[in-house]
Amino acid sequence: MDLSTRASGVLAHLTSLPGPHGIGDLGPAAIRFADWLAAAKQSWWQMLPISPLGYTPSPYSASSAFAGNPLLISLELLTQSGMLSTADTAPLSELPARRVDYRHVRNLREKALRKAFAEFSTQRNDQTQSRLAEFCQRQQYWLYDYALYAALKHSFSGLPWYRWIPGLRDRHPQVIADVRRELAAEIAYHQFLQFEFDSQWSRLLTHCHNRGIGLMGDVPIFVEHDSADVWAHPEIFQLDAHGRLTAVAGVPPDYFSATGQRWGNPLYRWDVLRDQHYSWWIDRLRITFERFDAARLDHFIGFHHCWAIPPQSRTAVTGEWIKGPGADFFRTVQSTLGKLPFVAEDLGLVTAEVAALRDEFHFPGLRVLQFAFGYDPTDPDDHPLNYPARSVIYTGTHDNDTTVGWFAHTATDTTRSDAARAEERRRTLSYLGTDGHEIHWDLIGLAMKSPANLAMIPIQDLMGLGSEARMNRPGTNKGNWEWRFEDTDLQDAISQRLAQLTEANGRKPA
Repeated sequence: MDLSTRASGVLAHLTSLPGPHGIGDLGPAAIRFADWLAAAKQSWWQMLPISPLGYTPSPYSASSAFAGNPLLISLELLTQSGMLSTADTAPLSELPARRVDYRHVRNLREKALRKAFAEFSTQRNDQTQSRLAEFCQRQQYWLYDYALYAALKHSFSGLPWYRWIPGLRDRHPQVIADVRRELAAEIAYHQFLQFEFDSQWSRLLTHCHNRGIGLMGDVPIFVEHDSADVWAHPEIFQLDAHGRLTAVAGVPPDYFSATGQRWGNPLYRWDVLRDQHYSWWIDRLRITFERFDAARLDHFIGFHHCWAIPPQSRTAVTGEWIKGPGADFFRTVQSTLGKLPFVAEDLGLVTAEVAALRDEFHFPGLRVLQFAFGYDPTDPDDHPLNYPARSVIYTGTHDNDTTVGWFAHTATDTTRSDAARAEERRRTLSYLGTDGHEIHWDLIGLAMKSPANLAMIPIQDLMGLGSEARMNRPGTNKGNWEWRFEDTDLQDAISQRLAQLTEANGRKPA
């Protein structure tokens, strides 16, 4: 899979897939979706982060940068392997089909997964037990700390690590050794979950490759404060002696929010990471490339400079720019891992220095068509048919409205003047030469025609859905990340139309 090859793909997170158990997962529906992509002559399937969720359902707020999300483990596959019965999963069939009810999904899936672990533990299959032991040995560089962290979180009813007793919070060796013995069964449960996730993931990855589909992942630049990573490696984050934040990440006011976005993640101590030859990051990216053929680097700007917000500030208005690691980071990672198939999420305040960093390593940048018609129409670089080949063009991203919703809101958006909204709408229709009645296919067609090597289309836009199908509304914390579709939505007519556009614009897989 090569990002420099002219191709196209679809953005669809695993949680959005159909399935009988309340949330999309790695089961049969994922296999069917890969087959649908192949029939539509697509080369890439892009997902959002797949890490375990923290306190919120945001995949960008995870409890580990290394582990897989147990909610994505297919209960159908566990049933097929004899670890569950249909009666064990029956309560999950009552959950909504078109949105994820995270509270109930977590509770019900937890019961089913513990039942599966109990059944697994009684099995005397030497081959399976040997595979589990080999997996734990191979992944011990992160699994050792993550499984203990997860066991402790369960023991303390979700209490964050920085509120644990000092001996655990500060990882005193004898305290850690004692609790590891006490929680051995719970630790084994979390190791089992990661083993099963890895097994199911490998099954999907192999199937996608057999169908000519590459998987593109997403690497959030920051990690959650209450995470196994920060607990196990506090020295590489900006914390005080008690594990409290001394600065938090975010972005200043922008297109998405008048008060900016206060993400609340801890910032890195890049000087410490540099002295360690970025070993934590290299380990993180190594496992990323075991799972994915390419990865989107979220908030690429942060590798050059990032917005540091005082921890007591409630918004992101107050803050200061601080330096990131720059080219030294990517040179070091490249010297260890080799070629870096990254896509740089370079949206926002892209300075000349940020662009130079991206270009030095030949990373494709992002172009978003929903942003193409609201700016200076005399700037030739803003014209979609002038986008550089080394870029990935989207109709919209997971942070945007759907294209149908966006176009409708050019008439109702209250954040801009009537004249500005009317002008953006006029420019859009003029450039496309259309009346806008199929605005989603108009933008999809424009993306396919563009010089950008890779065109990536959100699944919601292929279905022509409105704002009700939006994945995320930045700056808000309710109703996000919940959207799902059903098998009946994956119509053959959509697949055939997408295949025709793909082939007509020279994006057909080899």
